[in-house]
Amino acid sequence: MTNFIETEIKLYVPDLVATEAHVRAAGATLVAPRVFERNYRYDDEQGTIRANHQVVRLRQDSRARFTYKEDVPIVEGAGVMSRFEAEVEVSDFDAMHEILSRLGYHPYMSYEKYRTTYELDSCEIVLDELPFGNFVEIEGTAEAIAGVRTRIGLDDAPAITASYVTISETLGQWMGLNFSDLTFRNFQDVEIPADAFQKFSS
Repeated sequence: MTNFIETEIKLYVPDLVATEAHVRAAGATLVAPRVFERNYRYDDEQGTIRANHQVVRLRQDSRARFTYKEDVPIVEGAGVMSRFEAEVEVSDFDAMHEILSRLGYHPYMSYEKYRTTYELDSCEIVLDELPFGNFVEIEGTAEAIAGVRTRIGLDDAPAITASYVTISETLGQWMGLNFSDLTFRNFQDVEIPADAFQKFSS
């Protein structure tokens, strides 16, 4: 039986190059080289999905995936959180988008990132380059996550409890940004304060 519970930690890591060197030195296996990723988040006209703290997402990188999450995490401690997630691979991103649109669901925002994926000690480690900063996510059991975090030298990295979408929306409110899409083009001339991510850390 499939376990639909996702357990992970998100860490703010300004120097992703140095972090990747630590990941490699720890013996991690490269699973997927750096790839560009685009994501659409969907809702209906009434905003029902967001109001119910749910996530409906369509993602395109080297493949297309459709994801449902219940975005109210269970805090496991030390920045580690668990939540329900079910994801399926779809054969055609545009066709899935059309299906969702005809069912009454439309993107309320898009976001982009570059992601590199490793595996170490039964955990997935992803190095994420977002338009506003760099992050590492470690997914596995809470115990395994703690061990991997230490092995790759990130015990002191701030654990971020907010989603990338929440971070983007909050930064937009704080800084008076007049866009909602989290894209590299939108953020190219935006300077993020050095201490901004402390507000999102556990």
